[in-house]
Amino acid sequence: MAAKISGRDNELIDRFVDNLWLESGLSANTQSAYRTDLQKLARWLAMQNRNLQQASRNELFSYLAEQIRTGAKSTSTARNLSTLRKFYRYLVRENLLQEDPTLNIDHPKVSKPLPAALTEIEVEQLLAEPDIEDPIEHRDMVMLEVLYASGLRVSELVSLELQHINLRQGVIRITGKGGKERLVPLGDPAVERLLLYLKTARAELMGSASSPVVFPSTRRQFMTRQTFWHRIKLYAQRSGIRKNITPHTLRHAFATHLLNNGADLRVVQLLLGHSDLSTTQIYTHIAKARLQNLHAEHHPRG
Repeated sequence: MAAKISGRDNELIDRFVDNLWLESGLSANTQSAYRTDLQKLARWLAMQNRNLQQASRNELFSYLAEQIRTGAKSTSTARNLSTLRKFYRYLVRENLLQEDPTLNIDHPKVSKPLPAALTEIEVEQLLAEPDIEDPIEHRDMVMLEVLYASGLRVSELVSLELQHINLRQGVIRITGKGGKERLVPLGDPAVERLLLYLKTARAELMGSASSPVVFPSTRRQFMTRQTFWHRIKLYAQRSGIRKNITPHTLRHAFATHLLNNGADLRVVQLLLGHSDLSTTQIYTHIAKARLQNLHAEHHPRG
């Protein structure tokens, strides 16, 4: 039976998460992840008859080591430690603790695998797979087109409302992570396909229902990210693409193909909505690898 978290620990976790939301405008999913990480630690400490404010460096180190022994991935452990660092810095800042016990705990080394990159030909194969005579597949095709044309996060795509789209100017207004707003251009092919979709397939899917949702589910509501992921896997399988494709794959393709065709890294950063340029730089590795392969294949001195 899991140890019960004390009322004081629950209070500290709530205050910390509320403070993060006020400072950074975190999404509900991120708030939930922070809360879950801290509740796991609080339960583990309770089994040692300790609480969050009493935790020592050695105890936190033992907790993280146990997570690894029981099968946690290095990425999960790194995220967990990041949560603990933020939490204990908050306690010190609020004068609820004199010393941060996470100060001398090193992050586990996390290897960052490069995302599966689609070639431009494979993207065209994927976009050509849905049957636009079917309203649902027509919707899916336009979602794929918009995702590749704009580099949106899948959460941003499925939550699009009609008011966010300006087809006359060819842009989408997105409120991304941290409540930051950006305008993302679509390009003529995506604009044309959106126009046709809104007049035909969407109208058929919505029937007499009134809703701002751009890409409705079969229940005429916002589609979930998981549902769209399954739809993408279906079209990848049908088109013969054997790579492991997720909704994020088209975001990667958007960035990589822009860089391959000469776009500036900072422009790509703005379009993706990254607050830190270092987050965008992973795509330069993908683009560089692609260019090296092309050079080796086609250049006489390659």
